[in-house]
Amino acid sequence: MSFINKVRQAFTKNRPANAKVGGLESSLDIKLSLYYIKNHQYQTKEILNWSIMGLVWLYVLIRNPASLLSKFFVIGLFALACLVPLTGQFVFNAMPIFTWLSLYFTSSSFKTETRMPISVNVLPAVETILYGDNLSAILSNSINKPLDILAWIPYGLFHFGAPFVVAIILFLFSPPKILRSYAFAFGYMNLFGVIIQNLYPAAPPWYVDLYPDAIPDYSMKGSPGGLGRIDQMLGIDLYTSGFSNSAVIFGAFPSLHSGCATMEALFFSYAFPQLRPIFVLYVFWLWWSTMYLTHHYFIDLVAGSMLSFAVFEYTKYNYFMPKILPDGKFHSRWTYENVEYMTYNDSDPFIENKLDLESSAIALDTFDRKEDDIEESNELQFDLDDLELTNKQEEENKSRYKMPQQ
Repeated sequence: MSFINKVRQAFTKNRPANAKVGGLESSLDIKLSLYYIKNHQYQTKEILNWSIMGLVWLYVLIRNPASLLSKFFVIGLFALACLVPLTGQFVFNAMPIFTWLSLYFTSSSFKTETRMPISVNVLPAVETILYGDNLSAILSNSINKPLDILAWIPYGLFHFGAPFVVAIILFLFSPPKILRSYAFAFGYMNLFGVIIQNLYPAAPPWYVDLYPDAIPDYSMKGSPGGLGRIDQMLGIDLYTSGFSNSAVIFGAFPSLHSGCATMEALFFSYAFPQLRPIFVLYVFWLWWSTMYLTHHYFIDLVAGSMLSFAVFEYTKYNYFMPKILPDGKFHSRWTYENVEYMTYNDSDPFIENKLDLESSAIALDTFDRKEDDIEESNELQFDLDDLELTNKQEEENKSRYKMPQQ
């Protein structure tokens, strides 16, 4: 038996015989996709989703300086990838991510006269008011190589690879269809973040360090901040060139590094609740690294996480988030017989959830009370029967011995 067959058997050995989900489409027939598009009953939330993405794509096609031929080529390529069932099952559901990326890379071509003024002092001022000091400045004052490496791991490595790793793990070890929810939430969180960054451009902490008295303008290059020390340490020019030519130089607020880490932690916590503390620690680790490397203020991180949480909650109860098996064990996607989706009723504390421990305890207590009531009722009935029997015996004795009636 080949290695691939062994892996396949390991994943599918517990698959229910009548399972209707978990399989993948392998067809190349475009007619299947056209039939689905024609006969699918579109819900309001789906129409809203495609309307938003359509408007963003239209804006990108108008503002992007690429040639008209290149734009039509990209549109045709996406259309073909969505219509072929084999690729469409992934590309079609990942369109929110592609929509975000299209707007992000087009942002660098926006004309200066149409852009909003750049904020420099608001974020550190708000941070000082809320938290008593500039936390980013405090954390970045003491630097050394061990701390540089410790900060580089989540910010310079995990951030770029984690979305793919999370997607693969969710695909293999979570309910079928959860990858659609993950792509929707991850894409829209970043899309909203880039829109906010363009509407409210704000300078990150490294700008104050490099240009303490300069007035910011869009001709300025970006900076790798503390990651420049990693380039020097490794003898490469990766982060310096990458951040210097970033599409959104003044995108400190909200922090999409924080938003991405939070979204990944939320989905992992949902799918693997036993490991939630590890995912929370990862978010805190990345928070510290962004401030240590002078890329974000603490208020940016909080805003990024709040944005991520809001999009996740909307996705969870509005956009086909599949329920996980409630037994607390690890399962692959092929363990599920069918898929049920989350609704707002699943978060209602007044609706009994049979799988919830507190509800189970209440139900057990109610059952015990009913048992006690039945026993008391039986005891009362027994006493009444005895009393009736005693009265009959007394009447018989009176009639037998002709005792006077009282």
